Amino acid sequence: MEATAVTLSLARRADHVPDRTAVVDISEARLYAPATTINEDRVSYGDLSSIATRTAERLAALGIGSGDTVCLVTRNRVAVLGLFFACRRLGATFAPISHLLTPASVERPFDIVAPDLVVSEPAQRDLVRSIPFDRSVTLEELSETDRAGLTVDDRRPGESPLLALHGRSGRPVAGYGSETLERNCRTGIATWGLAANDVVPLTTPLSAPDGLVRVALSVLYVGGTLLLDRAFDPGDAARAIAAEGATLLPGRATALRDIAAEPGFDAAADSLERAVCEAPVDGGVIEAYRDRDVPVARVSGRLECPTALSEGFADAARASDVDDSPVGRPVPDCRARLVDDEGTVLEGAAVGRLQLSGPVVADGYVNAAGTDDERWTEPTPPPNAEDDVGDCGRFVDGWFDTGDRFRRDDAGGYHLQ
Repeated sequence: MEATAVTLSLARRADHVPDRTAVVDISEARLYAPATTINEDRVSYGDLSSIATRTAERLAALGIGSGDTVCLVTRNRVAVLGLFFACRRLGATFAPISHLLTPASVERPFDIVAPDLVVSEPAQRDLVRSIPFDRSVTLEELSETDRAGLTVDDRRPGESPLLALHGRSGRPVAGYGSETLERNCRTGIATWGLAANDVVPLTTPLSAPDGLVRVALSVLYVGGTLLLDRAFDPGDAARAIAAEGATLLPGRATALRDIAAEPGFDAAADSLERAVCEAPVDGGVIEAYRDRDVPVARVSGRLECPTALSEGFADAARASDVDDSPVGRPVPDCRARLVDDEGTVLEGAAVGRLQLSGPVVADGYVNAAGTDDERWTEPTPPPNAEDDVGDCGRFVDGWFDTGDRFRRDDAGGYHLQ
């Protein structure tokens, strides 16, 4: 049987809407530019596809091909998206590394993924010096590399995991195939009504699952416009939301709170149609938006499942809860259940460990031993277990056990404990 075409294809978007704006880079033009100073740089879908093509040709000239792994250490840049789609065209694995890691912890993901090439921005040179791999280039050096002739098919998934994402402290590393990523993008469409006319600011790093998978890839998948800031600044974000007519604001509670505290928040709120906030979030943050007629949906996800549970915007959920934090119901393509300490599945209203399953869950953990198998189930043990408390779950019998405790109410809604 012929393989099903996967439509996580930048080339396909560029074919249909080459002139539509894919990304507005609102990063400050100068390193020490004053707050709320933004430098707009628009990138169309055609431009972004061309960037991906040139990047793929340069990577190929450096010997990168199917089955190889490319790590990237940088802040939020258009180049991150270019490298992701370039790796997809080559059948390589893209592994973004958080620039927020320390010299002591940055070695952890590299020990697992063992990259064939490390790409970085000059601003991260001190962090890169701590990386135990010497085959590296800067973004500038990569842009000056001669391009190799290349014929690729961007419309079908590669055999290797397309994306490898690490946990908060560097471990574990979860692997995602093209189809799993596409299912996650469809979740955004079904859960929050993502559409081609949406303009969405990115407030989280592209090295994090909620930044890259939940927001950036989902917006590009549907043909929307992403507002990209190299380093999140609430003043810049509020101004860009108002100037660009942003319609959806996803983020963590701290980012939404900081934006709401800006003098330009009223103008930003006039543009916004809805917001999505990572749980837990206190009622004050939600009320700041609801008071300006911007509905807020709480959401919960993990490294191994970027979006698992979410409220709907029409939910009459409480802004706060004395005992716990309401999150919502399982999103499309995600199954959820609660188990007790013995692993027995709990029915009805109950409190227990949350387990997840379905096509939006990562294909498994990438291990130091390699990624030859299609599914990897055991996380690489951290050097110090205390450093990774809350990061490691486990895959058991087709389910991912988060280790997190939730309460399920009589209506089937889940609440953080």
